Amino acid sequence: MMAIRLYCLLVAAVAAAAPAWAQSRTGATEVDLELVLLADATGSIDDAEIRFQREGYATAITDPAVISAIGKTLTGRIAVTYVEWGDFSSQDVVVGWSVIDGAESASEFADALLGPPRRAFGRNAIGAALLFGKALIEDNRITGMRRVIDISADSANNWNGPGIEEARAEVLEAGIVINGLAVLCRHCSGPPVSYDLEAAFGARIIGGPGSFVITADNPATFADAVRRKLVLEIAGTKLPARLAGRQSSKSGQVLPSLRRNVRQPIPR
Repeated sequence: MMAIRLYCLLVAAVAAAAPAWAQSRTGATEVDLELVLLADATGSIDDAEIRFQREGYATAITDPAVISAIGKTLTGRIAVTYVEWGDFSSQDVVVGWSVIDGAESASEFADALLGPPRRAFGRNAIGAALLFGKALIEDNRITGMRRVIDISADSANNWNGPGIEEARAEVLEAGIVINGLAVLCRHCSGPPVSYDLEAAFGARIIGGPGSFVITADNPATFADAVRRKLVLEIAGTKLPARLAGRQSSKSGQVLPSLRRNVRQPIPR
């Protein structure tokens, strides 16, 4: 608990440094969804892969299917922020809270995502990243009917900072859903891990009503995996299984996960 208290002080300081335009622009707007996109920027991710990930999210957020999903929500708008995370003390708000209500605002978000330099580094601190996302949601002056943290990673290890279990419990207790993007493609994020990353996400990281994992295992389908994930989150779709499926490297089709009940050792 002491680690969490100390971390919350750090989060408050970093959140206060978020771009002023992002805070004033949103105000107290009511939206259907508050969505924190936590993107892996740890040691296995080089600068080219940071760019690759950002381009994937920029492509997905401006996709007509995503814009259509936003338009079909009750308010017709969502609020999104994009954060890159590394170690315990390294989380960077690349794009602050932005209200997206159509193609124009989505394009503005995408453009803002591609410009800033990389500022997050270090070994995996998933627990710290989750708590950072929680603080961003609770301190943003936005009223959302649903609140979601979406974390991408190429491993489920936690080398420093608060543990995943305690951080996850705190996030879920606050009524925030955790979804995941398990990144297995070597040129998307880093070398694939030797264990079942999708199962590790399902067992240790995601949680809350309707939570799910989507897996990207091919650079060519990375943006499509992100797009599908965004559509599910915006629509609030509840899947029959917590694992939503893998983005196939062979056909580009979404395949049902066959590993929902896998039980095997997962590195910690």
